[in-house]
Amino acid sequence: MKRTKEFLAELDGGMLAFFREIAHEMVVRFGIPRAEAVARINSAYEGADIEAYPDIMCHELPEYWAVGLYFQARDGKLPHGDSDEDLSQWEVRPAPPKTSHVWTLNE
Repeated sequence: MKRTKEFLAELDGGMLAFFREIAHEMVVRFGIPRAEAVARINSAYEGADIEAYPDIMCHELPEYWAVGLYFQARDGKLPHGDSDEDLSQWEVRPAPPKTSHVWTLNE
């Protein structure tokens, strides 16, 4: 388990790949820069106790986590992240401030 230059949680190789898949999903699905996707992940998981792959997070696909990091909860619920789900009615969660240390990558 080690910390990388991009993610602020200690991750083994498998979880690093999983976090990169979450970031990739946000980039592809929502059209945001990878730096923003990584900042959103860092904001949520900095200092989290992430176990070696497969951590309990892996019971859900990266798409699920990407949607939860990108959209605001509504009535305590988030979209499921299914590819055919209409996400147009969901409010986007604000990205972390650009001055925050969670932005570890340049855009």
